[in-house]
Amino acid sequence: MRIGIFVEEMGKTVDDYFQQVTAAHEAGIRTVWLGERLSWDPLTLLAMTSREFPDLTVGSAIVRTYARHPLALAAQALTAGPRLVLGIGPSHQPLVEGQYGYSYDKPVRHVREYLTALIPLLRGESVDYQGETLRAGGTIVAPGSQPPPVLLSALGPKMLQLAAELTDGTITVWAGPRTISDYFVPTLAKAGPGNKVVTSVTVSVTSDPESAREKLNQAYAPARDMPSYRKVLDREGVDGIGDTLVAGDETAVAAQLGRYRDAGATELIAIPVGTAEEQRRTVTLLGQGLL
Repeated sequence: MRIGIFVEEMGKTVDDYFQQVTAAHEAGIRTVWLGERLSWDPLTLLAMTSREFPDLTVGSAIVRTYARHPLALAAQALTAGPRLVLGIGPSHQPLVEGQYGYSYDKPVRHVREYLTALIPLLRGESVDYQGETLRAGGTIVAPGSQPPPVLLSALGPKMLQLAAELTDGTITVWAGPRTISDYFVPTLAKAGPGNKVVTSVTVSVTSDPESAREKLNQAYAPARDMPSYRKVLDREGVDGIGDTLVAGDETAVAAQLGRYRDAGATELIAIPVGTAEEQRRTVTLLGQGLL
């Protein structure tokens, strides 16, 4: 099971970001991920990262479909280079409607139509598509490019069906080993060939796991009650985001991460949290390739 890290870019300069990537690379990490959070553009940074570190796999977890037309996203993704893993998702109704002013009506239909246009564009094919939620026509001319693997942020059964049917699998968040083995893996297996389960998980090598959990609960309090996240937490049988944290000393963290592998996760996106020293210890452990 491959383990990469999610790099925290919020509030950081581009130079700060590359310092983090350099430290992770020196620790042995070979996959880095970024999300779209109204900060630096993730695909631009990932394209730069791919040029600076030719042996790194880079991934988006995730970029928002509503914010980028399929033609624009296909061009950006192909520009990012041959080691990109393209994670996409519709985001959440409050963000799409509140930040962009777009309707979040029929998100499953939107994603199906979006992927119907995006996937052939990534292959360099010409598209002339008219759906209910979008129109796309054209071809992306990117000589020598290769289509990236595509993952869909899919938490509910209808989105998971799309992930299995049209993409290489799903990116999950706040899902523990129980939910992966009992829900995500079998749901994908029944729905189609896209069966990768790439799991985002917060990790902290720390001497005070309970304090780390409480801080995480406070930091992510608004996310706890977002409907899609709430369903995932309920499936796992936990109350808050902090309850999903993998925390403890190096031995305990390695053992807990092993449960994700045993549950069927194909890859982990580790999100280091805690003090600077705790995050350093976390990245060092993750770079050792213990799993």
